[in-house]
Amino acid sequence: MRIGLRIPPCAPAPEIAALARDAERAGFDDVWFPDSQLLWRDVFAVAAVAAGATSRVTLGTAVTNVVTRHPAVVASAARTVAELAPGRFVLGVGVGDSAVAPVGLRPTLGAELRERLAIVRGLLAGTAVDFGGTTSRLRDPVDVPIHLAASGPRNLRLAGELADGAILLSGVAPGPLAAATARVQEGARAAGRERVPMTVSAFCRVTDDVPRAARELKPICARIAQNGGAPFLALAGVHVEVPRHLPGVYPDLVHAEDWEAAVRACDQYVPDAAAAAFAREFCLYGTAAEIADRLAGVRAAGADAVFLQYVGSYDLPHVLLATPRWSPRQRAPSPSSPRTVRARRRRQRRGAGLLRASVGA
Repeated sequence: MRIGLRIPPCAPAPEIAALARDAERAGFDDVWFPDSQLLWRDVFAVAAVAAGATSRVTLGTAVTNVVTRHPAVVASAARTVAELAPGRFVLGVGVGDSAVAPVGLRPTLGAELRERLAIVRGLLAGTAVDFGGTTSRLRDPVDVPIHLAASGPRNLRLAGELADGAILLSGVAPGPLAAATARVQEGARAAGRERVPMTVSAFCRVTDDVPRAARELKPICARIAQNGGAPFLALAGVHVEVPRHLPGVYPDLVHAEDWEAAVRACDQYVPDAAAAAFAREFCLYGTAAEIADRLAGVRAAGADAVFLQYVGSYDLPHVLLATPRWSPRQRAPSPSSPRTVRARRRRQRRGAGLLRASVGA
């Protein structure tokens, strides 16, 4: 299973590219960049710079949208990055979230999303596309795989029907993940297609104190509930009730500029026990061995890849590179075993190792 790293473009492009290079050297398979024009640097410009700094790792947008960017603009930008990273660029597209709401726009849903995805695909394939009576095509097209991010059943099926891959926003909880993978493949079968690859997005932290670390997840959990996901959370034993709007958090809970303030704002709505349950069920929080076991379960559920996400939108995920090396190919040895003691001493001598998760081919 492929393991990727999500890097928000919250720093100058050369710094982002250097971190992408570090992720490649650490053994990650994929590097994903989110897109939100008011929060971060331009995602396609950053991906282009990262393409020049790397040679093996696959680069992708996770995700751009077809609201703030016209489908023809998306196709042209994707073609350009794909030329800089031949065979290793993926165009991840979603309905739009932090990119659309702050500028008074609405997400792309239903038939509109289907239509705009078809335009992007057609242009990248070199076919002529009708734009309200005007027919045009993209010069020098490049074949770029399109992955659709989805969480609801309709868009999950749409990903299976139309996209080259699905980015699942359901986390790693076994029940919701199984339901999400089933919806994607239902869409593929209904369209007469073969199996569609699936990538799971998961917040990750290596820790031996999950309840303490889980407090940082309260804004994520609250935002899911705000978006109508409270019943979805309850299925996994996470019970929260959150008002539609929490004052003093900008621009929203998931992308709060002051993360500690966002956590405090959620304290009365997301108890510590609920945050810990969310971390254990939906996220990759725990010791290296525990995360390895969870990843094996994710693979067994049908996922082809996972990308690790660090909490917070304006901090680079150095911590996910600066944690002890581990591999879920085999169970972790006892903390007191000679092998573990030797490994711990080596880490102490050379500093932090590199996080590398792999669960087989």
